[in-house]
Amino acid sequence: MKEFEKVGYLNHDFKMFHILDRQRKIYEFHYHDFNKIMIFLKGNINYTIEGKSYLLKPYDIVLVNAGEIHRPAVLDDSEYERIIIYVSTKFLDSYSEKDSDLNNCFERAKNEHSNVLRVTSLDKSKLYQVCKELEYSFSDNAFAKELYQKILFLEFMIQLNRTVISNHINYLDASLGNSKLLHMIEYINENITRDITIDHLSEHFFLNRYYLMHYFKEETGYTIGNYITEKRLLLAKNLLRNGCTVTEACFQSGFKNYSTFSRAFKKAYSTIPKNAQYLD
Repeated sequence: MKEFEKVGYLNHDFKMFHILDRQRKIYEFHYHDFNKIMIFLKGNINYTIEGKSYLLKPYDIVLVNAGEIHRPAVLDDSEYERIIIYVSTKFLDSYSEKDSDLNNCFERAKNEHSNVLRVTSLDKSKLYQVCKELEYSFSDNAFAKELYQKILFLEFMIQLNRTVISNHINYLDASLGNSKLLHMIEYINENITRDITIDHLSEHFFLNRYYLMHYFKEETGYTIGNYITEKRLLLAKNLLRNGCTVTEACFQSGFKNYSTFSRAFKKAYSTIPKNAQYLD
């Protein structure tokens, strides 16, 4: 299996796509270093995120946090249509006041252990109306286009968070979740700042170390080492953006060696750690 890679790049606060696949495609596991919102419109799709799988229905909203590995599995030859929004974590963080935290929808989804929101009559809602206005704005060249897009995007995020807060939604249970993989991923994320070795994981889960490595790679597209490194780098990037020194970010994110951290950071983000404030 080929090495798992980050895909997609975001050079703006947000980007929007309306995609229709008329022919069946096979998607590899992938991740982004920005957040992703998908409004599913049609198709027969099983969507897997960090070991949890969801059978989607039209107008489900899928929330994928930065760094979460995911892929859609297309189950038949039906057309696959969706609206996708990429949003910068840095941009969302700039709107994180107590009474107006636009990250709330992502945080609540984490707390509910579900990445999929099922909203009653979403297609008739103010949220969907704003979404369509935002989509149209990308093909409109009227006065103050970019400013208008930003206003619409902020309204979209406000409406999304209001919908979540009002509890007019259901958090979709994972339908085909792989419990063994889920427990591994949860354990790694809960202990990401500690010393996690293959032997330690093998002992903890009562699995042969070679079977464990093969199984994790087969199910996620990641080697265990790469998965841990990517999660630590995302944590370090956030620590740096929130004022930690490079040395503090290195060790607080679980790296044991500064030179290893620096090389990994530069490879992942094409810049040195002290420039983290300029990253998404």
